[in-house]
Amino acid sequence: MSVPAAYLSVILIWTTTPLAIAWSSEGGDFLFAVTARMAIGLLVVWGLVGLLRVHVPRHREALATYLAAGLGIFFAMSLVYWSAQRIPSGWIAVVFGLSPIVTGVMARLWLRSETMRVGQWLGMGMGVVGLAVMMLRPGADSDLTTMGVIAMLGSVLAHSASSIWVKRWGREIPGMAVTAGGLVLALPLFLLLWWQTSAVVQVPDLTFRAWASLGYLAVIGTGVGFALYYYVLRELDPVRAALITLITPATALWLGHWANQEPLDLYVLAGSGLIIGGLAAFQFTARKVRVEGGAP
Repeated sequence: MSVPAAYLSVILIWTTTPLAIAWSSEGGDFLFAVTARMAIGLLVVWGLVGLLRVHVPRHREALATYLAAGLGIFFAMSLVYWSAQRIPSGWIAVVFGLSPIVTGVMARLWLRSETMRVGQWLGMGMGVVGLAVMMLRPGADSDLTTMGVIAMLGSVLAHSASSIWVKRWGREIPGMAVTAGGLVLALPLFLLLWWQTSAVVQVPDLTFRAWASLGYLAVIGTGVGFALYYYVLRELDPVRAALITLITPATALWLGHWANQEPLDLYVLAGSGLIIGGLAAFQFTARKVRVEGGAP
């Protein structure tokens, strides 16, 4: 698959993921939902690894890459599912949209990436302002709890840090292999957390929509989405890969409004426009750097 096609696919998957996360926990424990998703996703990914004959290396750098991916999956997804019980699904993508900023700072400090140009900072600033407009709009407090936002910010930190170290250690490792190795390490942590925090460890009585959402998340969101994301991350620098999260806040908000009757007003529309404008400014500057012979 080409990089642009994979990039677009990740955007579509991440647009639908927040709503599916919210639906997958209906009538049950959110820890069961995330653990079951990872367990099924693990089977799907390793099935694809065997079917497509993907090489899963086991050298030192590969193991470090799987560890970084696994810890990122565990901490980021646990916090996302916890937050989904407290904030609307669209807001999950909105808060997660801060990850390009966090990733950019981490890449500058850890990978010694090139200094970002004025246009790139302007684009990222527009994205942050757009997110602020949507999050700080009047009347949002009733739907947005402080703890939910804080937990999502923790998820952003975990995801961004994981992305940086996967980029550093896993340059030559196929995205499917990173996903498979990461899930192998993450699943035991999810099982342990579910066992330690659940009064009764059993399969809850979920609704049909919850089971359908869980299946979608396991097969598409995890099995396909993670592999495509790590493929994009390998082919692009981590900041450009993280810009996916500047698009998905707007699209996820629209989907949440249409499918789940979540709030959408002029503040959200203005914020969405700023985010898309910021993305365009950042990408235009990044393309100019490539033309002038900058780092790929």
